[in-house]
This record gives sequence, C-alpha cells and structure tokens, in this order.
Amino acid sequence: MQIAVLLYDRFTSLDAIGPYETLCRLPDAEVVFVAEQAGPVVNDKGSLHLVAEKTLAEVDRPDIVVVPGGPGTRELTGNEALTGWLRAVDATTTWTTSVCTGSLLLAAAGLLTGRRATTHWLTYDDLAALGAEPTGERVVFDGKYVTAAGVSSGIDMGLTLVGRIAGDEFAQAVQLLTEYDPQPPYDAGSPDKAPAELVEKLRAGSHLILK
Repeated sequence: MQIAVLLYDRFTSLDAIGPYETLCRLPDAEVVFVAEQAGPVVNDKGSLHLVAEKTLAEVDRPDIVVVPGGPGTRELTGNEALTGWLRAVDATTTWTTSVCTGSLLLAAAGLLTGRRATTHWLTYDDLAALGAEPTGERVVFDGKYVTAAGVSSGIDMGLTLVGRIAGDEFAQAVQLLTEYDPQPPYDAGSPDKAPAELVEKLRAGSHLILK
C-alpha cells in the first residue's frame, strides 16, 4: 500500500507528520513524500525541511494521497502541475485525503465539488468558493474523500482512516503505542469553545498566523 504525502513550500509541518505517524503503521505501508521537485521542502516557518524522495511524475498510482495544509496553499490553487497530478492520481486512489487548508487544493482540482468537506475554520469561505460544502466537523468522510480540520486534526484523520482500513483493534493499538491521549491545558481548540474576543482577534488578524 503506497501512501503519498504531498509537499510544497510553506506547508505546515504537523499537517504532514500527524497523518504520517498513524498511517505509516499500517501493514505493508510504503510512505513516500512527493513534490514537484525531489529534495528538501521548507515548512511555513522556514525552519524545518522534509525531503521529497520522489517527484510527482514518479508517483502515479498511490493508494492513499495526503495533502497537508499551510499558507502555501493560497498560491497553489492555480498550480496546474499540482492540481493536475491530484486529478490524475485520484482516478485510482482508494482514499484521497487532506488536512487543514490542504482541502483547498483538492477543491481547486475539482475533487470536492458538491461534497461535504472541512478545512481550517478561518478558511471555510475559501473552501465554499471552490465548490465544496464546508462543515464544522473535525474529520469528514464523503465517499473516498477524507478531509480534516486545522493542523492537529490530521492525527485524528489518520487514526480514523487506520481504523477503516485495518480495523478498530489495530487503530486502538496505534493510538496506544503513540500514547495519543489529548489532555490540552486549555479548552480553546475550536471557535465554538474559545473566548469570543480571541476568535474575533484571529479573524481580524489572520494574516499574522497564515502568512
């Protein structure tokens, strides 16, 4: 089972690594990081690089595609090399997935038109403008398309998908071995729970965190 994780300049690290840490544990999993060009790809803070082992052209029939989000997606919705590759591989994938604003790339490729999907809460309008039907759910399944909300939800998406593929017991074992037992110090992880004034500040100054 080949799992292709798409990389591009200014991706968000946990969007890629969260799903990787769960999906890589599937039986017979082969995870490959891919990009337009092979080599190091820099994250959204410019301080961490992941290495794309293969170019898009070298990976043409993955079983699972994972598209992480990040500020870089805003410039890439019109990138035909990426969106064209997504359309091409989607023809044979078993699962096509995204985390955070990665769903904007799937939508830009025409894969989420009329489908329920999610993204980072600050970009629901962008997702709707690309033809999808945004929801406030953390992980959304619509057929073979699986989209996760912001950043950390990629872990939930990966773990849920592991359960669909390998069964609940296997997914529970992965959760236990990775000791994924969230106990956050604050209950402010969604706009519905966070203080209203904080939500408004981030809406007003979203460029500060999404640039």
